[in-house]
Amino acid sequence: MSDSMAEQLRQDMECEGLLECFHGLKELDKECYRALVGAEEPLTVDEIAEAVDRERSTAYRAVQRLLQTGFIGKDQINYDQGGYYHVYSPTDPSQITDDMQRMLNDWYAKMGQLIQEFENKYQSETSAPAAES
Repeated sequence: MSDSMAEQLRQDMECEGLLECFHGLKELDKECYRALVGAEEPLTVDEIAEAVDRERSTAYRAVQRLLQTGFIGKDQINYDQGGYYHVYSPTDPSQITDDMQRMLNDWYAKMGQLIQEFENKYQSETSAPAAES
């Protein structure tokens, strides 16, 4: 393996680790997402299940997690005779990165607030004079 391929693999692993960290995605979720990204057109749950070699119900749960995180979108296709089915496609990566950046900013602000609360609480306790017995 060339150095550039190894570097790309390392970056891909870190990127996917980020997805796990931010959204708690499982390996199957990532496989389903990759199947959708690699598809030329939106896929049904049955097609996703076939692409990742899993049962339909297992793939459906992964698709639901991807929908909840906003990584994929769902469209309804209507039959001419009545009835419909759903197809799924990946969300625009720039929208996903915007959402992750927003989550990171929110987390950073919350951590700053908690650190300040910690400092305020324990600063006042350690700077207070000790009570005499």
